Amino acid sequence: MKRTIITGILALVAGVALLTAQAAAPAGQAAPAAAAQAAPVAPAAPAGPRPKSPEEATALRALLTAQNSRDADAIIKAAEDVLSKFADTEYKEMVLSMEAMAYEVKGDATNEQVAWGRVMDVNPKSVAGNLKMGDLIAKQTKDKDLDRDEQLAKAEKDLNTAIAGIKEQLANPAIPAAAATQLKQSDAEAHESLGLVALTRASANKATDPAKYDPAIAEFRIAAAGDPEQATYQARLAWVLVSAGKNAEALAICDKVLAMPDLAPAVKSFATTVRDAASKAAPAAK
Repeated sequence: MKRTIITGILALVAGVALLTAQAAAPAGQAAPAAAAQAAPVAPAAPAGPRPKSPEEATALRALLTAQNSRDADAIIKAAEDVLSKFADTEYKEMVLSMEAMAYEVKGDATNEQVAWGRVMDVNPKSVAGNLKMGDLIAKQTKDKDLDRDEQLAKAEKDLNTAIAGIKEQLANPAIPAAAATQLKQSDAEAHESLGLVALTRASANKATDPAKYDPAIAEFRIAAAGDPEQATYQARLAWVLVSAGKNAEALAICDKVLAMPDLAPAVKSFATTVRDAASKAAPAAK
């Protein structure tokens, strides 16, 4: 299973932002005169999203409570409550992202895709929106679909937009080390999804030339190198290497994966299947 790196970042940002909102007066509400007189003059804080009324602040706090409870249905209900009552909320992208992630937890890919689409309506450059939308389309599109080429092109565009956004954030010298690590893992996730796009194209290509798998192999290599602890990426790379006839390398990768501690049963089963396929291949195909 993929890491939900962007999910973690957004949840943290949402929590910090909403907790800040609890302590701040709603926009347009004046501070008490006594406090204003006693407080020292300080530089203005950077502008950021704020609730526009006490009622909106209450609805946002309810969403944060639902988020902390890890109850996906409660998060969705609280998010829709905010969006229906406060259509002009400055937290719209964040609220929609939390709703989309709740649908991901539920395994509801249809509504998750709708929610990420709403995120991208608010912010077309959303890293999370583009990453997750591209991944969903890459997974759902099959080599025999009539709209295959159109869907794969859309997934590729979304994923490359996410990668560009990640690179832009990583270029910030002030980025915390933990955030940089998470972004690099998200970059690996994007390349793994690009690998799925390339693999679907290769499957649709009836040519016998194994070079048709090269684009997929290249993307899976980037993903595996970017997040070495993600066994799924390496197992998938091994599978495509077998398809390309590069069985010796596939065997080595499978042995590495199967030696990992605490390997998920599904990944172990898949890696074992791939290893068996590679070991049974003709030596000339190695």
